Amino acid sequence: MTAVLTHPGVLRSCEDAALPGRLAASQRAREGVQLSLEAFDAWLEERREAHPFRVERVPFAAAEGWSFDDATGNLVHRSGRFFSVEGLAVRSADGPVSEWHQPIIRQPEIGILGILVKDFGGVPHFLMQAKMEPGNPNLLQLSPTVQATRSNFTGVHRGAPVRYLEYFAGAGRGRVITDVLQSEHGAWFYRKRNRNMVVEVDPETEVPLADDFCWLTLGQLNDLLARDNVVNMDSRTVLACLAPLLPSAERVDGALTPTAELLGWLTGQRSEREIEVSRIPLRETQARGWHRSATEIAREDGRYFSVVAVSVRAGNREVTGWHQPLFAPRGPGVVASVVREVGGVPHVLMRARAEPGFRSAVELGPTVQCVPENYEPADRPPLLDYVLNADAGRVRYDAVQSEEGGRFLNAVSRHLIVEADDALPHHLPPDFAWFSVPQLNALLRHDHYVSVQARTLLACLNSLS
Repeated sequence: MTAVLTHPGVLRSCEDAALPGRLAASQRAREGVQLSLEAFDAWLEERREAHPFRVERVPFAAAEGWSFDDATGNLVHRSGRFFSVEGLAVRSADGPVSEWHQPIIRQPEIGILGILVKDFGGVPHFLMQAKMEPGNPNLLQLSPTVQATRSNFTGVHRGAPVRYLEYFAGAGRGRVITDVLQSEHGAWFYRKRNRNMVVEVDPETEVPLADDFCWLTLGQLNDLLARDNVVNMDSRTVLACLAPLLPSAERVDGALTPTAELLGWLTGQRSEREIEVSRIPLRETQARGWHRSATEIAREDGRYFSVVAVSVRAGNREVTGWHQPLFAPRGPGVVASVVREVGGVPHVLMRARAEPGFRSAVELGPTVQCVPENYEPADRPPLLDYVLNADAGRVRYDAVQSEEGGRFLNAVSRHLIVEADDALPHHLPPDFAWFSVPQLNALLRHDHYVSVQARTLLACLNSLS
């Protein structure tokens, strides 16, 4: 294979030396050139009132375009695209449950999560969208400029074209700041990935501003991350992937553990954890603790989650009405990171987390990630009570954030960042390790290292800098 040189014989800079300083200016700009936060609140409420939004539970038989396959029982769309709900059989030597079966979302398409950047008054601004997702508890949240599956941006839904897609795909796209494939929820998606992109256009480029879009600085987005259910999950993961380029991500030589040793530890976790995953027909889960009624697929003991169908009306989407399945958790989750400074360098306690839908079996997850009511008292995850009982003075971040509203119904988790104290156990299970924030930021340039929940907490941690 022969490499293609865009400028044969001419060396180019590996990094944009000016970018960290420009992003720092955007972080400091809390008011913005285009829209103040006070004006943003009024704008978001205006967008909420400008369109009819309605989400209603319906029986599966009333979900137009969706049906259960006669042979497998899989819940599929008549187009054969979008996604399907199938079955998964899992065996694991770790944890309180060694074998289980469950429904899983299979969506092999790679979507685009992209944020467009443009300078106004010398300050980089980010083009964000007020997007309705049927599973969001408040329906309307801030999404990336483009948040679309391949089925959507290739027109399978026969709706309007995806706005601003041309800046992220094709020959005319803008200058790439970051572009990396990242996983999504490995407990509910089977090997799902999205392309996380930040793309910049020249200040002179005219970018028409559609009604449901606004320009915000990075500082304004950081302020909004402190609020409950304003910045959606897709925006949070893209902002996390921007972290390696922030000034705070500049190389720091000090860390509790050298990077090579940490990567060896993670490789060992991936090699030694025994987890076997097999796709099975959804019909087979009904003999393994699940039942299907006219309105839901659920466990017989009522735990974990259910699969339901909804009817959706949304005036500001490419298609204004549709039906679809959603996964509905049985309760709110807790997603928490324990942090500490060592020699002035911030560190995060990460857990090597195995989830059946991960392509690499194990990714770096938060210190704690669970739905507490799914666990018996004797099986509560390590450090769950430690973070929940933390003194207020040690809690650096505390907000409720929703998960992927396009596939999950009212899936919310309390997100916490907690300073470690002397009560933190000195001897932790072998699947925990301390990473410096610069080490984690460097891993965000690569796929399948840091889970989507951990990326959210890193975006929130960076917002506090």
